[in-house]
Amino acid sequence: MKYYLIAGEASGDLHASNLMKALKEKDPNAEFRFWGGDLMQEQGGELVKHYRELAFMGFAEVIANLKTILRNIKFCKEDISKFQPDVIILVDYPGFNMRIAKWAKEEDFRTHYYISPQIWAWKENRIKAIKRDIDQMYVILPFEKQFYEEKHNFPVHFVGHPLIDAIADQNLVDAKKFKKEHDLNDKPIIALLPGSRKQEITKMLEIMLSITVDFPDYQFIIAGAPSQDKDFYKSFIKKNQVKLVMNKTYEILSLSHAALVTSGTATLETALFKVPEVVCYKGSFISYHIAKQIVNLDYISLVNLIMEREVVTELIQRKFNKNSLKSELTKILEDDQRTKIYEDYYLLEQKLGGKGASKKTAELIFDTINKS
Repeated sequence: MKYYLIAGEASGDLHASNLMKALKEKDPNAEFRFWGGDLMQEQGGELVKHYRELAFMGFAEVIANLKTILRNIKFCKEDISKFQPDVIILVDYPGFNMRIAKWAKEEDFRTHYYISPQIWAWKENRIKAIKRDIDQMYVILPFEKQFYEEKHNFPVHFVGHPLIDAIADQNLVDAKKFKKEHDLNDKPIIALLPGSRKQEITKMLEIMLSITVDFPDYQFIIAGAPSQDKDFYKSFIKKNQVKLVMNKTYEILSLSHAALVTSGTATLETALFKVPEVVCYKGSFISYHIAKQIVNLDYISLVNLIMEREVVTELIQRKFNKNSLKSELTKILEDDQRTKIYEDYYLLEQKLGGKGASKKTAELIFDTINKS
């Protein structure tokens, strides 16, 4: 069968690549065409556009790049029409994918959505479009099934979280070899995960780096995002202050003692690696204040949202400053606090439902199309 996948971010590239791998096991004749990244490309098929060309963050940035976004939407529709897939698989990235879904449904294409838009956080009115335009929805957070089915009478499939599989499949890292390759010493590692987009990295990394001199017994490593070039980070790094390691986030987390993490999927990845963390977020003034008016959430990190209580500290906007960050990092380096965090992390993993998300989703997609 012919599958057209659309993923617009690094996390979508990861999860879509694992889904493609599972689809190939179920359907040896699978033919892929996709928007995504390097990981998806490794699974074969034709890469149409790389997510690096699609990453616009925040309200102000989206408005500034509106012409490019509209051009991409037009091109995507034309490309789907030429390919004539048996199913379109939309992976997160709702601003773009929901527009494609509306058109695709009108054109009588099958629309399957993997990793639900976070309408439980904001834009809940998108449920009308989802009911109208999406044939099958696969959700990865336990509370999403209840949200869709009980509140909105829309049946969905809870498949578990694909990060559990991605992390379980991670090869054990040879610590000695890794440290030698990247010129690291034997001090405990504190990972810096400042995000994947230029705008957020620029806002986050300067404050993260400001506290490194206050922790001389640790070494700080910036986890360079695959969506960015190494040269982009050079202006942030002072000689002998921190190390930059590109495209090795999981390897870094597997060896880390603690982490400072920009809000997003990385907060959950860090927790699943059992690394105590401080969650950080700082957006542009305009984007933050617009979001504050329309987002109805008690927390911004997936860890706290899933657990429905504060497991990891969140430093947001003004609270994300040098003094607060130094104080919170000091806390998670203390044994008592670390023990409490570890206990909560194990409970978190249990709530996420265990392994097999990609396989379950691939089977549901394949079986649904075959039946129809």
